[in-house]
Amino acid sequence: MFTGIITDIGRIEKLENRGDLRARIATAYDTATIDIGASIACNGVCLTAVALGPGWFDVDISAETVSKTTVGTWAEGSRINLERALKVGDELGGHIVSGHVDGVAQIIEMRDEGDSTRITFRAPETLARFIAPKGSVALNGTSLTVNEVDGSDFGINVIPHTQEVTTWGDAAEGDLVNLEIDTLARYVARLAEAG
Repeated sequence: MFTGIITDIGRIEKLENRGDLRARIATAYDTATIDIGASIACNGVCLTAVALGPGWFDVDISAETVSKTTVGTWAEGSRINLERALKVGDELGGHIVSGHVDGVAQIIEMRDEGDSTRITFRAPETLARFIAPKGSVALNGTSLTVNEVDGSDFGINVIPHTQEVTTWGDAAEGDLVNLEIDTLARYVARLAEAG
């Protein structure tokens, strides 16, 4: 489990196809404190550390994950949002995020709004009903609040701090992003179907 509060920006150092995709990710984390088998959210995708070294960790990524997320767009040098798994007693500053990406959304518009940037996304139609104004979503692993919803389109604001400490400062129209809907929204919708 994660909170959607990004704690490092990693960089893809190496990608290697070996049945699954192996990625080496450079990080500012003290890798001596990471165990083999630890979960790390990489642009919102929960991945398992399979090898470690000073300033880097490796993850194996299945073809299924590559096909359902933006991992297939990663290249050497790509910057990605990182978050280590939540520990009991940690501050929950965002919302509960599983790291199980539901689909891929696309940035369809960006505009400055004061010092913030308003970003409009288009979600897959099958996920749109789970996105509500003032609800939460995780986009590339970042916990964000939904401002408005119009069919499959929804908007969020990214404040300057978030742009500085995540990869949101690099965002551009047309970019694809990993979308994880709020777990609570999923269960509420399921209960409504059963009712």
